[in-house]
Amino acid sequence: MAETDTDLPQLYLITPPEFDLSAFPAQLDAVLQAAPIACIRLALATRDEDRIMRAADAVREVAHAHDVALVIDTHVVLAQRLGLDGVHLTDGARSVRHARKELGPDAIVGAFCAASRHDGMTAGETGADYVSFGPVGGASLGDGTLAEPELFEWWSQMIELPVVAEGGLTPELVATLTPLTDFFGIGEEIWSQDDPAAALKDLIAAMG
Repeated sequence: MAETDTDLPQLYLITPPEFDLSAFPAQLDAVLQAAPIACIRLALATRDEDRIMRAADAVREVAHAHDVALVIDTHVVLAQRLGLDGVHLTDGARSVRHARKELGPDAIVGAFCAASRHDGMTAGETGADYVSFGPVGGASLGDGTLAEPELFEWWSQMIELPVVAEGGLTPELVATLTPLTDFFGIGEEIWSQDDPAAALKDLIAAMG
């Protein structure tokens, strides 16, 4: 997941927690045609391995046709078995070292660190390629925590590791966070709309 020279954050696409295999690949293709995407994350709610594998195959076909990397939530073993580009870990820094050892130096390993600076720094020290903080808006975590703009501001000044802002993005939050983050993780914000590609363009426009 390489950063480009542009000053604007790149787009990191998160799949819906469940989707119709007959319809979603075409939707995804339309979104990938609408804007340059740096990476896609397969983030399914199901634990059914067969469903995950079929979804991964369908999404990978579209992603790789557009030359976009595909990572999967949590499943280090499936990332290996399915030949995906890496894994996105949802437990902060805890599994980063193990994932890096299993997947090797070339795989993408990312870590969701909620709103914890400490977890973010530890994830970086143990081999993560990026960290993500969130939610930045909307529904907070169970304990009411949001990843505030101050966290991204501190990170951008102190830490070189790329950071993703995700969860509850609005045009207003995108405008606020554009100078402070490397990537926007965009998922339900667009998939819940009738026209995901148009919804994505609205968020991009907010970057100014």
